[in-house]
Amino acid sequence: MTAAASSTVPARLADAGLVPPDYEGPSLSGLLPAVADALGAPVPDGPARRAQLGLPEAHRVCVVLVDGLGYENLTERAGHAPFLRSLLNGSGPLSAGYPSTTAASMGSFGTGTGPGRTGLVGYTVRNPASGGLANMVSWDGLGPAREWQREPTVFERLVAHGTTVTTVGPAKFMGSGLTEAALRGGGYRAAESLAQRVDAALRLLREPGLVYLYWGDVDKTGHHEGAGSWQWGDQLEALDGELRRLVRSLPKDVTVVVTADHGMVDVDPGRRRDVATTPGLAEGVAVVAGEPRAVHVHLEPGVDPRAAEARWADVLGDDAVVLTGDDAVAAGLFGPVSGHVRPLIGDLVVAATGRATVVDSRTQTPASLQLVGVHGSLTPAELRVPLLAVHT
Repeated sequence: MTAAASSTVPARLADAGLVPPDYEGPSLSGLLPAVADALGAPVPDGPARRAQLGLPEAHRVCVVLVDGLGYENLTERAGHAPFLRSLLNGSGPLSAGYPSTTAASMGSFGTGTGPGRTGLVGYTVRNPASGGLANMVSWDGLGPAREWQREPTVFERLVAHGTTVTTVGPAKFMGSGLTEAALRGGGYRAAESLAQRVDAALRLLREPGLVYLYWGDVDKTGHHEGAGSWQWGDQLEALDGELRRLVRSLPKDVTVVVTADHGMVDVDPGRRRDVATTPGLAEGVAVVAGEPRAVHVHLEPGVDPRAAEARWADVLGDDAVVLTGDDAVAAGLFGPVSGHVRPLIGDLVVAATGRATVVDSRTQTPASLQLVGVHGSLTPAELRVPLLAVHT
C-alpha cells in the first residue's frame, strides 16, 4: 500500500457514484452518544455529538430504529408517510458506516464507534480461528459476543450512570449474539407486533430513562419485494400510523428520535456476478465474505493483492469499485481499525455500484441470491439514514 494509492480512493468512489462514510460528521455512530448527553450521562464525545444533532436536554427519550428505512427511500416514498414527512422539514440525513448493513450499523449505533473497532464488518465474516464463514446476524460460528465485540456500549455507560435503559423488540433477539455484541446493557421488553412495541414503549416512557424500539419488517419486505414495491409502501404506511400514535400518546417532555441502520436499492439480476462461475474472479480466492453489495475477498496465501485487485477491477468494470483491504483501511472506510479487527477485513474490498451485485453461489443459499432489495455499499440510497426528532 502507498499513501498515493489510498489518497485516490475518494475520487474513485465519487467517479462511481459512491460516497465515503462520514464518521466524524452527523452519523449513526454519533446518535446514542448525543442521546446520552441529552439525558445527562457522561459518554465520550457526547456534548459534541449532541451539538451536531441539535437534540434538547431530556429526562425521557425514545429512539426508534427502523431497519432498512433509508433517507432516500423515505423521501422517495414520503407520500405513504404523512407523519414522518412532516418531520423531514429541516432535518438532514445521518451517515451510516461501511458496510451499510445491519450488523455493522448496529455495532456502530450501539457503541458510538465504527466497524473497525467493533469487528462487526458485514453480514458474514471469515472467522480467523477457523478460517470459515460465520454469520454476524444469526451469530453462527462466532463464539461469545463479548469476546468478539470488545468496545463498551452506550447502554452500558448509561446504566453505569444510573439511567434506566430498556430495549423493546422481538423475543428472539433477547440475549442473541448480535444484541449482546451491540446493545448489551439495560433491560429487554419482548413484544412482537409494532402496535405491541409502541404500547410497551408508552408504558415505559411514563418514567425517566431511554427506551430503544426496533422494527424490522420494512427491511424484510424490501428484501423480498423491493423498496419500490407496493408492499414496501404498505409497510411504510403502517409504520407511519403507529409512530404517529406513539408521539400523540406520550406525556409532555419526551424526545422521540426515528432513524435507521441503512437504506436499500433494488438490484438488477442481469448485473449479478457469481464468483463461482465468472472467469477471473475465483482465481486465488480462499473465501468470499460480506454480502452482495459489500464483499470481503480473502485471498489464498501468497497471492498478490495488487494483482488480484487489477483482475477483479477488469472483470467487474463499472459495476464495482475494487480496493485492496489496506487501501480501504487507510482511506477510513471502516473508521479507525483495531489490530484484532484487521484480519476480518478482506485482502480485497468490493463496493458495488448502481444495481449490481457480486455473489458466490458456493456458499450463499439460492434464496439469498434472489433477493430483490439489498444493501451494503456506498450509494447515497444505502448509506444515508434519517434523523427525525420531535419533542412533545
